[in-house]
Amino acid sequence: ERLLTRQGGDFDVFAVNTAELQRYIDSGISIPLAPANIPNTAKQLPRFRDLSAIPGISRTGAVFAIPYTYSEMGLIYDRKAFKTPPDSFASMWDKRFKGRVLAHQGSTHNFSLAAMVLGLKSPFHIAGTDFRRVSRHLVELRRNVLAFYGQPEEATELFMQNRIVLLFANYGSQQVRMLQKAGADIGYVIPREGALAWLDCWSLTRGVKNRKLAEAWIDYTLEVPVSRALTERQGLSNTLEDPPAVHNADKIIWLQQVEDVARRASLWDKINSGDMPERF
Repeated sequence: ERLLTRQGGDFDVFAVNTAELQRYIDSGISIPLAPANIPNTAKQLPRFRDLSAIPGISRTGAVFAIPYTYSEMGLIYDRKAFKTPPDSFASMWDKRFKGRVLAHQGSTHNFSLAAMVLGLKSPFHIAGTDFRRVSRHLVELRRNVLAFYGQPEEATELFMQNRIVLLFANYGSQQVRMLQKAGADIGYVIPREGALAWLDCWSLTRGVKNRKLAEAWIDYTLEVPVSRALTERQGLSNTLEDPPAVHNADKIIWLQQVEDVARRASLWDKINSGDMPERF
């Protein structure tokens, strides 16, 4: 909100995820930058070097942001319950695991997750004619989970106390570390549908007073020791090194603005409160 007060006039650089970046581009607060002036981008992993392939970072050929940290939402599983790692989020709907699954309570991500499992074209742009199908699929998920958690600490407690076998990791590798620290024998996978992921980037404001210094700051955050410290101290993935459970070939789906946040939230309230499938 402070960024909006004077249309970015009080700041040179700001951090924002790719979905939220769009409103700052629309309002003119975020301005194009020159990747050539940030040479450490050459050290980034291939998935971050091709900026044109990351939705929301570029417009009409201009680059508005440089990635620096992210978190993917994979699937945590109990190693004792699976001889081989589960390869699809559809396993969360498997009735053999009824009452032993944890999912997150976020309405937007849950609709995206169900859309992915159903094989819809885009998890962020659900057609009006598909909402009934997706909603009914989420009713089935509600019937199969033990609970929808809010915070990672809550998920850890529920996992350890209830013989959970599958957990949608809304907080990604952070949750993996928390569960391992608690003594859980778990694995973590990116299923074949891919994993939703937020991507935080650096962007310049139109009020930037020293562009050269601002670009130097962004470049500094992409130095190996700085990026590695972000991972070691905050538990967040950096853009220079793949975390142990994520490989370059894994499908990462960067979050985008969805078709109707309010509609998803309204439908989710009905689903979560116990409405029957025929109500949708």
